[in-house]
Amino acid sequence: MACFLAYAIFGFNIIVCKDLTAGRLISPLAIFTLRSVGAGALFWLISLFTPKEKVERKDYVRIFAASMLGFFVCQVTFLAGIPHITPMDCSVLSAISPIYTMIIAAIALKEPITWQKAGGVAISFAGIIYLIVSRSSAVGTAETSLFGILMLILNSLSFSLYLGIFKPLIGKYSVVTFMKWIFLFAFVVSAPFSAVEIVTLDFGSIPAIQIAELAFLIFCATFITYFLIPVGQKRIRPTLVSMYSYVQPIIAIVISITVGMEMLTWQKVLAAVMVFGGVVVVSYSKGRVE
Repeated sequence: MACFLAYAIFGFNIIVCKDLTAGRLISPLAIFTLRSVGAGALFWLISLFTPKEKVERKDYVRIFAASMLGFFVCQVTFLAGIPHITPMDCSVLSAISPIYTMIIAAIALKEPITWQKAGGVAISFAGIIYLIVSRSSAVGTAETSLFGILMLILNSLSFSLYLGIFKPLIGKYSVVTFMKWIFLFAFVVSAPFSAVEIVTLDFGSIPAIQIAELAFLIFCATFITYFLIPVGQKRIRPTLVSMYSYVQPIIAIVISITVGMEMLTWQKVLAAVMVFGGVVVVSYSKGRVE
């Protein structure tokens, strides 16, 4: 339930971020810093009313690495790429995350790579290539660029690495303790590059709808989702966590078509079928018996 709700929010987040970054009033890095400050402050505030938990000194380096991979790289690439990609294409690319997780599990958890898994990866990869080749024929109010595609691939890959590598560390500490340090480290890294912009930004000139979108991004798509995902990670395997990413594209595609952000074309349908088909093949292949 925690993972389902988190990825459902991520589905809405694709549309919100697309609209928020369209006006280019705030840079992606500044938006990221505001997310780090807002969500981080909430986690530190909650920690004042929860049992104190000491973090081992050696784990600070690992938490910093988790912060860079699971939040900094993941979200900066997403915010940088979303203005250059349609919500539908973004959703298709996000759906390949379970395949990344499968490959990482093969390395970190010794899950075998079978012919069925390799075939599924090949099908999804072909779908991504087709999406790239056919992007110039996209119909709608927005176009997808190669830069946007590359950023979203990096986004999915970094988050999959985070899910696969740091599960033991996440299970070691409470969600509040883990996340308050995740966001603090992310803020420390991003603040020097965005502090001037944030301090000089005229928030009064930003339309009310985009202020509301920013609030949704900070509270719902950052604080709530990054609280829920570790809850799921503590109880289910990384691959199963990433499987809930299927909720995300369904919501994003339906909303983007409904509000007129783009139109459904046969090229997009074919690319989506290839990507999802490959993921399904990989997901139902046999894994290591645990």
